[in-house]
Amino acid sequence: MTNPAQPAAPASRLVSDQGLDDAVLPFAVEPLDLRGRVVRLGASVDHILVQHNYPPPVARLVGEAMALTVLLGSSLKIEGRFQLQTRSDGAIDMLVVDFDAPDRLRAFARYDAEKLADAARGGELLGKGHLAFTIDQGTDASRYQGIVALQGQGLEEAAHQYFRQSEQIPTKVRLAVAQSVTGAGASWRAGGLMVQFLPSSQERRRQADLDPGDAPAGLVYETPDEDDAWTEAKALAATIEDHELVDPTLSSERLLYRLFHEPGVKVFEPRMVRDSCRCSQDRIKAMLRRFTPAERTDMIGDNGKIGVTCEFCSTYREFDPKDFDE
Repeated sequence: MTNPAQPAAPASRLVSDQGLDDAVLPFAVEPLDLRGRVVRLGASVDHILVQHNYPPPVARLVGEAMALTVLLGSSLKIEGRFQLQTRSDGAIDMLVVDFDAPDRLRAFARYDAEKLADAARGGELLGKGHLAFTIDQGTDASRYQGIVALQGQGLEEAAHQYFRQSEQIPTKVRLAVAQSVTGAGASWRAGGLMVQFLPSSQERRRQADLDPGDAPAGLVYETPDEDDAWTEAKALAATIEDHELVDPTLSSERLLYRLFHEPGVKVFEPRMVRDSCRCSQDRIKAMLRRFTPAERTDMIGDNGKIGVTCEFCSTYREFDPKDFDE
């Protein structure tokens, strides 16, 4: 008999084979106490990468960063901004991805062509520096930033370090980027999977203590046994192939079913994502007004105008210096 005080459980349905690009699909594997998200980026990542005309190694890293940013930023419950930023001494010395909740995405990277050539011979794209995750909900009081040291590791491992250090949530992240070639030509695609172990018991979430760096010599840290459910979840997530994350013919639901059909997986409503820059004529004009008259004079080009190109969307705008006269 159904208890009338309790809502009826949602009915199960067939797995959808319809692929959905530029979308985040939240899911839960309740028998394993897992929550997660799958992101598939198509036109949005392709438009951003093509308009910047990045070399393939740069394009792939920017694509990975976009997928990771959407995986993390789409958890925001209210409007706000989630930003991923790297600064390093590698070939890509700066990379920025903004996710404006609920659905706007933009990105750009700055790279050194000579170092990029060295990276092709075994050098590092990111090198040494830091990766910062910033959540900004519009006020100073609600701004949060987590920082991970970059020592040549990729974005996947940097994300794992972030969750171990800052969130202390057992987390597994997978990222993939590729060019899809069809009769219509080549286009960039990116995909990502994130699973998190979120049991009701905090004791079951325990991970090995982190070395603070100044502990007495010989101190032995307790290493708790890993929960069996999390061990199984990581093993299942590790079976995913890069091509599965970017395959336009494989739906996110079908992918999740492949991974978790034995314990059972529940999906929720997807959230759509679009590439969109927040730059505008008025915003840039307001920015230029913050410069001194002398600084604006130095910006005037041969045509007598002040030209500004947005780093994110590459849109070029011109302004008449007379518009800034008092």
